[in-house]
Amino acid sequence: MRDGDTLYIDGHWQPADDGGRFDVTDPASGAIIGTAADAGAAETDRAIAAAREAFASWSRESAYRRAEVLWRAHTLMTQRSEELAALMTREQGKPLKAARNEVGYAAEFLAWFAEEPKRVYGSSIPSARPGQRFTVLRRPVGVVAGITPWNYPISMITRKVAPAVAAGCSIVLKSAEQTPLCAVAVFEILAEAGLPPGVANLVTTSRPGTVGERLLDAPEVRKLTFTGSTDVGRQLAARAAATMKRVSMELGGHAPLLVFDDADPVHAAKGTALVKFLNAGQACISPNRIFVQRTVLDAFTEALLERVGGLVTGPGDRPGVSVGPLVDDAALKKVTDQVEDAVAKGARLLIGGSRLDGDCLGAGRFFAPTVLADVDESMRIYREETFGPVAAIIPFDDEDEAVRRANDTEYGLASYLYTNDLGRAVRVSEALRFGIVGVNDINPTAAAAPFGGVGLSGLGREGGAQGLDEYLDTTLVGLVVPT
Repeated sequence: MRDGDTLYIDGHWQPADDGGRFDVTDPASGAIIGTAADAGAAETDRAIAAAREAFASWSRESAYRRAEVLWRAHTLMTQRSEELAALMTREQGKPLKAARNEVGYAAEFLAWFAEEPKRVYGSSIPSARPGQRFTVLRRPVGVVAGITPWNYPISMITRKVAPAVAAGCSIVLKSAEQTPLCAVAVFEILAEAGLPPGVANLVTTSRPGTVGERLLDAPEVRKLTFTGSTDVGRQLAARAAATMKRVSMELGGHAPLLVFDDADPVHAAKGTALVKFLNAGQACISPNRIFVQRTVLDAFTEALLERVGGLVTGPGDRPGVSVGPLVDDAALKKVTDQVEDAVAKGARLLIGGSRLDGDCLGAGRFFAPTVLADVDESMRIYREETFGPVAAIIPFDDEDEAVRRANDTEYGLASYLYTNDLGRAVRVSEALRFGIVGVNDINPTAAAAPFGGVGLSGLGREGGAQGLDEYLDTTLVGLVVPT
């Protein structure tokens, strides 16, 4: 493991100019597991310059050459999946099984976007003028700035880097300050796969504001791709507007999950538990508001409590653990405050509800898997994204009410519904104002599918053919044939 020399600029691993480093800790124990270079403005400027220089040649490479590099990276990531998963569990905290799944998901983006550049087609448009020809070309946007989150520290990198380099762009990526070592491991693979110097550059830092400002203000950077909170996304988008950068953003969510009385409540509870407590609830697609039709409320709640009662919380490398720690003290406080607020306003605490500190848990940020009943609009958890292991159950009476309340949010990333009525499945999925709808499906994501939201949940799409479009400009060529 690299210790300190974690900047990858123009094909070289290097320390910060002043030798500065910051500690990387295990959220399950608080132990320091490594250090990362603490980059600032100068290092960021060099990375941008390297990307600008590399773009000139990389953008002219054939789609087949770009595909070769991405396929090699896919092979290497697959071969190293166990060590990558173990690193992720130590640095980010998620259970080892979930970390393995994420590495596989990350590798899928490398494979998918290895093939997509071969399908970047132009077109020819008939003209009303004799002798004139119109041709439409798709060309890479240029230098890309990528900013990735800590909750999915490997897959969110490949979801940005793979389409960028596939399109012929170069990229400067700022990894999350909580998970720089996972980013280093990905960039080691990219370098070994043969990506030319300067095409992909990594900047690690504990000062995201300083690095972000350089990326946003640089006129050479023509696109920003960001995954993170809505508040930060708004700030970045506003600053990017000064240089008219292309922007794609995957921001916060406040996902509803609807359980109708024609669904099997036990099956729905099983799916709800799986997606709600995935990554300790620290996922933008995690269901925050669980709407259950009143006629199946008791059966659903009983089944959910049985599932939640069987969850094991602890360090992710321990056998049988299904819920790991929260990322930091601020996350722990937010979850605690939401639960206390809900209970004070009349919600019933059915299980959990507090920090866990027994046995091996005292040094980490562990919160007990929690279920709240009788949640209503007066409570913070009804309006705010939780990002923690808390299931908030809200009863409803009919379909119109369920849809209205599900849409009662400024966010619009993911949504879910359980029903065995085909007509209802079509009606409700078309009525929900979200970028993603899972019908009896708690995992409506894949590298081949477009991922993204509407409203305060973001702009643009990642994955699928649409994911490559985000890195391509359209050029019209008008040609008059000499007579």
